[in-house]
Amino acid sequence: MAKKFRILLIFISLSLCLCVMSNTYSRYIAGTTGDLEVYFAKWQILLNGTDITSNNSSISLTPQIIHSDYVADNKLAPSSEGYFDIEIDPSNVEVSYDYRIDLSYDTDNLPDLVVSEYAILDEDYVEGDSVTPISIVNNTITGSFDYDNMTDNFSYSTFTVRIYFKWYEGEDESMNDAADTLIGSNAANDINTTFDVTANISFSQKLS
Repeated sequence: MAKKFRILLIFISLSLCLCVMSNTYSRYIAGTTGDLEVYFAKWQILLNGTDITSNNSSISLTPQIIHSDYVADNKLAPSSEGYFDIEIDPSNVEVSYDYRIDLSYDTDNLPDLVVSEYAILDEDYVEGDSVTPISIVNNTITGSFDYDNMTDNFSYSTFTVRIYFKWYEGEDESMNDAADTLIGSNAANDINTTFDVTANISFSQKLS
């Protein structure tokens, strides 16, 4: 009887041991690898059709001289007026951004020829539509745009910054008739034949 009891006790002890080992060394396991893809916001700006974000590009600005019956076409003389356009295409930009245009030109030898105003023309503008020019302060034009990602398929529209210049004639002009005449005489002798304007244009992302 005692022998049978001992055998039964050993059997129970072995069963408990196997049960503990089973709980210790046998378990369900699973694993996987997760990949996260987050797309970068686009940043591509075209100026007059040239991508300025892929390299340090320069663009050509074409002046438009307003026709006068008293001056040869595409030439400047006292009272002449004209403009040049900078077309900005930010349709491939997905961030808020600022832009800045710094203008530089000769104000010493030709003080009456000034770059005075600009206008913003949207993509629906048709040549001849009325515009309201804005005065240029410190030869600088700035603008700011906020990206509206709450609208499905939102994208910025192309717009144009039109910059006006004129050879001012009036009571408070800086140059007298002799100074005006000297400009024309020099041009006839291939001296200082052009009026040069440099537009430094920069864009930067707005940070929150």
